[in-house]
Amino acid sequence: MTEFLAPAAGIAMPLAVTCALIYLPLASRPPSTGRTVAKTGAVGLLALAAWAAQGPALLVLALLLCSLGDACLSRSGDRAFITGAGAFALGHLVLIALFLGDPAADPARILAPPRIWIALGLGVLVLAVLRWIGPRAGAMRGVVSAYIPVILAMGLAALCLPGDGRLALVVPAALAFMLSDTVLAIEKFALPPDHPALRWTPGIIWPFYWGAMFGIWYAFI
Repeated sequence: MTEFLAPAAGIAMPLAVTCALIYLPLASRPPSTGRTVAKTGAVGLLALAAWAAQGPALLVLALLLCSLGDACLSRSGDRAFITGAGAFALGHLVLIALFLGDPAADPARILAPPRIWIALGLGVLVLAVLRWIGPRAGAMRGVVSAYIPVILAMGLAALCLPGDGRLALVVPAALAFMLSDTVLAIEKFALPPDHPALRWTPGIIWPFYWGAMFGIWYAFI
């Protein structure tokens, strides 16, 4: 088994990076098989790399759930979006368990500056996004209202980890994840289809999202 794991770990990461780079110019294009494969593979291969490196099972599961969410969101339609949001919500819950279950986690860190200001800022951001996006989400208002507190909890859980060593990457990664999701929500629910900003939003969402996934992967490997 060990003879298989080492080569798999060495191959999976370069392939994950390759898929991430391939997907970047495809992010603003219509759904296609190639687009789905690249997007799903970029995080799915991170899960394979985490498993091959014998990383935490919760990390592997979280990456797999996010990869499933990517597969859904790479397609069009409300059903695909709702399924993808559900997969990501489960992924966030697993990340919360991963962060809080780490021996170095300490919830008291949230109460000390500057993390208390980060936590308060995240709370204000969540309330602002809910107030802005909620009324515009239509039939998916319930999905949005349920999802946003989950990602807030993930961000707060990240603040419980120390700010040194590899685990120091978790806070910026969690914030990048939240930023990408916020821009995605604005893109889907707040901007009209012909808004000029839609030319740029995919180039913001994908680098921050995949960078967050890589940061979390690296922190726990």
